[in-house]
Amino acid sequence: MNTPATCYHCALPVPAGQRFTATVLDQPRAFCCPGCQAVAEAIVAGGLQSYYQHRDQASANPQALPRQWPDELALYDRDDVQQPFVHLQGELRDATLMVEGITCAACGWLIEKHLRALPGVVEARLNLSNHRLFVQWHPGQRALSALLGELRHIGYAAYPWQADRATEQLAADNRRALRQLGVAGLLWFQAMMATMATWPTFNLDLSPELHIILRWVAMFLTTPIVFYSCAPFFRGAARDMRTRHLTMDVSVSLAIGGAYCAGIWTAVTGQGDLYFDAVGMFALFLLAGRYLERRARERTAAATAQLVNLLPPSCVRLDPQGIGERVLLSELAVGDRVQVLPGTVIPADGLVVEGQSSVDESLLTGEYLPQPRQLGQPVTAGTLNVDSSLTVQVSALGQDTRLCTIVRLLERAQAEKPRLAQLADRAAQWFLLFSLVCAVLVGLLWWHLDPDRAFWVVLAMLVANCPCALSLATPAALTTATGTLHRLGLLLTRGHVLEGLNQVDTVVFDKTGTLTEGRLHLHSIRPLAYWDSDHCLALAAALESRSEHPIARAFGLSQQPAEQVTSQPGQGLEGWVDGQRLRIGNPAWACGLATVPPPRAPDAQGQWLLLADHQRPLAWFGLDDRLRDDAPQLLAACRAQGWQTLLLSGDSSPMVQRVANQLAIDQAQGSLAPEAKLAELQRLRREGRTVLVVGDGVNDVPLLAAADISVAMGSATDLAKTHADAVLLNNHLGTLVQAVALARRTRRIIIQNLAWAAVYNGLMLPFAAAGWVTPVWAAVGMSISSLTVVLNALRLARTPAPPRPAPATVAPAEPEPACPRSIS
Repeated sequence: MNTPATCYHCALPVPAGQRFTATVLDQPRAFCCPGCQAVAEAIVAGGLQSYYQHRDQASANPQALPRQWPDELALYDRDDVQQPFVHLQGELRDATLMVEGITCAACGWLIEKHLRALPGVVEARLNLSNHRLFVQWHPGQRALSALLGELRHIGYAAYPWQADRATEQLAADNRRALRQLGVAGLLWFQAMMATMATWPTFNLDLSPELHIILRWVAMFLTTPIVFYSCAPFFRGAARDMRTRHLTMDVSVSLAIGGAYCAGIWTAVTGQGDLYFDAVGMFALFLLAGRYLERRARERTAAATAQLVNLLPPSCVRLDPQGIGERVLLSELAVGDRVQVLPGTVIPADGLVVEGQSSVDESLLTGEYLPQPRQLGQPVTAGTLNVDSSLTVQVSALGQDTRLCTIVRLLERAQAEKPRLAQLADRAAQWFLLFSLVCAVLVGLLWWHLDPDRAFWVVLAMLVANCPCALSLATPAALTTATGTLHRLGLLLTRGHVLEGLNQVDTVVFDKTGTLTEGRLHLHSIRPLAYWDSDHCLALAAALESRSEHPIARAFGLSQQPAEQVTSQPGQGLEGWVDGQRLRIGNPAWACGLATVPPPRAPDAQGQWLLLADHQRPLAWFGLDDRLRDDAPQLLAACRAQGWQTLLLSGDSSPMVQRVANQLAIDQAQGSLAPEAKLAELQRLRREGRTVLVVGDGVNDVPLLAAADISVAMGSATDLAKTHADAVLLNNHLGTLVQAVALARRTRRIIIQNLAWAAVYNGLMLPFAAAGWVTPVWAAVGMSISSLTVVLNALRLARTPAPPRPAPATVAPAEPEPACPRSIS
């Protein structure tokens, strides 16, 4: 079989028979769809075709980007809509836009070049790290809606960007932490030079007056470090003392406060050694370690904040007379009536008050076939209207919709700690208590032996035995691993997953939507009359190309015209192709055109649609769900681990057994109700097995909730995601293979960190108690120990993204409809 040609713009396969071409770089190029062709022609017309020479990744398919209606873009020209995000600069205006579709640095060059060449545009700068575009323009020459439209012409979708309060607070906290780190680093270096100049080792022959001046200079330089940079430590220690809970903040505050007070005593009296340099170094390394951990947590939170952003930016609201007006989603109220056109996303939860259609709920329920919706039935925000127009009365908005359930998953994950982290926290508390008691006892002993050294010995013990590394060992590794898994496409919603994956010995799979793709593919054509398979497929594809129904995607695109195509929800399509009136869909309904009884459906598995004209049935089309391309890879990895594999499904037993045979699954059971699945899981648990469950449907919820570890597919129901321990956002089963490997690496690194922290603290305690370690070297050792733990944990971030499996068949030119993201 010949390898299909790929689209020159987006690199998707070009379906056989498609003829979308354009001349780029003086050569004819093939494209998969009219969208890619139009974008390439726009780039060439703008004189920017060198973009294709410099890009290092394929461009985004423009049809996969959020749909933008002309009247929706016009909303952004309203002054009240622009007020939150557009700023006035004299006669000019500027705004920050979030741009979708960026794949490499060449995209930034293309966007900036294209916009700067437009009349009225003064400046355009794109930040490739966060995909935010700063644009400044003259409103008298160019409207904001026109700028958004120009970006769409070259293959990008843009919408205004505004930071919410949580994002702004996170950014402010991050800037403050960075300033505290910068102040500590800058002033410590200066204080260290002033302090070192007073050391007899350097023999600088300083005058007594200059010696005094340098001591006071070091004190003044260290004071901002203590009261500004180290303020979080003191606030944390005060909070912990009030709650009678020992943490490393207590030990850190005692060490920093003690060294600072000792330095003041030396600066005033001239007796003893200055330890201002030790204070600065101690603070700098502690703040650096915390900042690295903070940045890892921030990356994880920022990525998760983008998890659910499926609502449209605007909708058509109907007044009492039934006249429609496009408004922003923020202008809707409960009780309003909205018109939802075919192919658009439902903006809010509500009830159908007029019309009937089919609704694609795959993003919320995992059900790949659209569900019929009629008068009085509920619809959900974020789902896609497929067949015909609906009028919906709004019943819930914003945080009250079902869609917002998924957003709360991260909060639950952050509230829990795995058992290993809890053990490390308890060990750190007991070690800290033991260290404080030892410091008091050793201090009393030294007070009797050598009162002049007693304070410095105690100070060295407090600094050296601060359990920073012990406290950071587990959370630093878990935070980095969680962020890495999220980057790979697996969102952890419970804290025990990484630890538990190391103990799994049995895996239970659901079938539909988990091991299979959960969508239909055309696998067979059986002609019944005078035309061959190719001609029947051409007629069917012409009809289906006019439909938004997921079944239509199984037929691919067609350049053959179809006229007067109408959709009958729950039945099929009717229209005219080449002067013939045709129907495709339910056999009885399709044969109703010719008023003949439907023929017997084939015995093969799958769903069968019938194509008929006004005289007779023409052909059967068999559609079936197919295995995910990476399912064999996952099952092979399970066998390599020695895990037992089971397939428990609610589908009919023959279908389940066929999938089990294809994947060499150990045991398979079909036609199971949810309680039967749960009973099988309980049997495995009684045998002492640790079970991982992978599922996606409502019938899997009891199983997911009861499993030792559960993973829901990204296309699963929101109820399944809520009860799962992790969500496979990208639906790539190969990610689970990497998750198991990363879990083992994480455990090894946690053990390494804990061992290093225990050995370091265990060795330093007797040396500091014996007076062999000064506070300066104690600060150096503790700081290096903490940084070692953090840097060791950051090695987990180097896990490469898994390669996507090659498609088993030629992908259709038109991708699955994607729900537009909210831009309001």
